[in-house]
Amino acid sequence: MGKREGNVFGGTLLLTGSCIGAGMLGLPIMTGLAGFFPSLVAFFGVWAFMTLTGLLLVETNGWFSKRVNFISMVGQSLGKKGKFFCWIFYLFLFYSLLLAYTAGIGALVTKIFEEFFHIAIPDWAGSLFFVILCGWIIFLGTRHVDIWNRFLMLGKITVFLALVFLGVRHIQPKLLERSAPEYIVFALPILVISFGFHNMIPSLTAYLKNDLKRVRKSIIMGGLFALVIYLIWQVIVLGIVPLTGESGILTSLKDGSEASQALIGTLGSSWVSYFATFLAFFAILTSFLAQSLSLSHFLADGLNISYKRHEEVWLVVLTLFPPLLLAILYPNIFLKALDFAGGICAVFLFGVMPVLMVWKGRYKKKIKADYRVFGGKPLLVVLFLIAIFIAFFQLSRMFHAPYLPKL
Repeated sequence: MGKREGNVFGGTLLLTGSCIGAGMLGLPIMTGLAGFFPSLVAFFGVWAFMTLTGLLLVETNGWFSKRVNFISMVGQSLGKKGKFFCWIFYLFLFYSLLLAYTAGIGALVTKIFEEFFHIAIPDWAGSLFFVILCGWIIFLGTRHVDIWNRFLMLGKITVFLALVFLGVRHIQPKLLERSAPEYIVFALPILVISFGFHNMIPSLTAYLKNDLKRVRKSIIMGGLFALVIYLIWQVIVLGIVPLTGESGILTSLKDGSEASQALIGTLGSSWVSYFATFLAFFAILTSFLAQSLSLSHFLADGLNISYKRHEEVWLVVLTLFPPLLLAILYPNIFLKALDFAGGICAVFLFGVMPVLMVWKGRYKKKIKADYRVFGGKPLLVVLFLIAIFIAFFQLSRMFHAPYLPKL
């Protein structure tokens, strides 16, 4: 037997890296409404939900003898109609994420120029500058994106550790004791997107040479690692930022601001606020580059464009111009875009789709596989209902349903 390539540790980091990005910046704002301890229940619940649906995709991936991507898995399992809807929601997901990141980086650059250089610039100027810069990197190809991503990931890890070290002394334990569990439903969509590693599973399976046991271990450990980092971040932000006030949780939610801006507003000019600013900078850029490259490759695959040394210019424009335009028109859309991406697109793709694929494969086509997720039909029904509940809540919120808790 040949030597096994890839390892569980590498797979774990791959999954963790795909989870931890700009989504973590919105987590404390959305979960802060309910308070720290109620949010713990939501964190563990969504982590379990997303881990189980991820393992369903591992089971589905094991049905194919050759390497497949997410779209082809859906197409071969659920037919042309399933593939059509998967296409639609996949595009909505990526464009919603890029819209959130473009709007977020614009507001962040404005804060950086005001804080460090005392220069006032509009949000759209910051968004435009970084879309042009990132567009150039994406045009140069995957290799250049990889090099920049390594540098940015190193910066993100360093800044996060420094922020934790410096932020602990500013935590007020009383702020962590507040509890309003009726508001926890507002956090579900962004929690889903924060644990959305599912599109990486085909690549992870190929990396680990179709060893599904190692793939399963990487998914469980990678999700747990992300969970621990999120909870540390929760303690820092919710232990410092109050619910009310000029830079409180409620104000940040209404203004569409993310957690680093809330920290800056609460603490003023301090090392904690500086590191929070740069954490947001690194988190958004790493997510922006990865998702932009993924969307450009997705479009190239769907439009049957062969790979060249550089990406096609018009393909990069098609990837980045629509979210840039919307971010300029709606600069405070960061949290709303993440909400839509998680509550509708990601729930459908990473919650409903895996359940339907496994149900059809197991009980309609009678496919026999070496790996099968425990729980049988009852587990599939529960996961399906959870996904439908999150989607229903998000739709209710979009249409301002009267039965939702008042903010």
